[in-house]
Amino acid sequence: MENVIEEIVIEHKTSDIFERLRAGEPIRLNDPEYFKISEVVHRTIKLSQRLNNSTDTDQVRQYLTEITGVAIDESTTIFPPFYTNFGRFVKIGKNVFINHACSFLDMGGIAIEDEVLIGPRVNLVTENHPLEPNDRRALITRPILIKRNAWIGAGVTILPGVTIGEHAVVAAGAVVSKDVPDNVVVGGIPAKIIKSIQTSFCPDGARAGL
Repeated sequence: MENVIEEIVIEHKTSDIFERLRAGEPIRLNDPEYFKISEVVHRTIKLSQRLNNSTDTDQVRQYLTEITGVAIDESTTIFPPFYTNFGRFVKIGKNVFINHACSFLDMGGIAIEDEVLIGPRVNLVTENHPLEPNDRRALITRPILIKRNAWIGAGVTILPGVTIGEHAVVAAGAVVSKDVPDNVVVGGIPAKIIKSIQTSFCPDGARAGL
């Protein structure tokens, strides 16, 4: 048993900090690899300034591609300003629309599937801290997944670990702390199911109504 424990401790100490971050392990400021996170954050801050000074959506895609390390498809539109504190763990699908002033705290991972609509001032938060006061500066992450053709209304906040189902609609101003099933409308604080959607068809003009 002692050998098993020792092996686990060694593995924890030597595994990459980005792997531990995505796995939801507590990451503390005194972690010997914390500088790797700081390097990514500093680079993202510089690139974000250029992104938010862009004069067209092609430039926005270019800079967001540099931030995330994954090509943003030309069918996807992001309106600046757009904010992310990390960027490396953001994945965005095709034909996605992201409106003005959205904020992605993505150290836990944010995945946005194809055809998703995101309204203005939406906050996607994958990062949290322990309740214990003496350890509150530690970082704990859980991923967010927004599935195909979901519609996230203006001013929504989605909290760590939440999955938004296919074709689901999150009403403006909602705070989502639990998974949302496919084909439902949710709203409120905390968000609750308001009604079911009888068809997965997205009506014309939905984008304009974000």
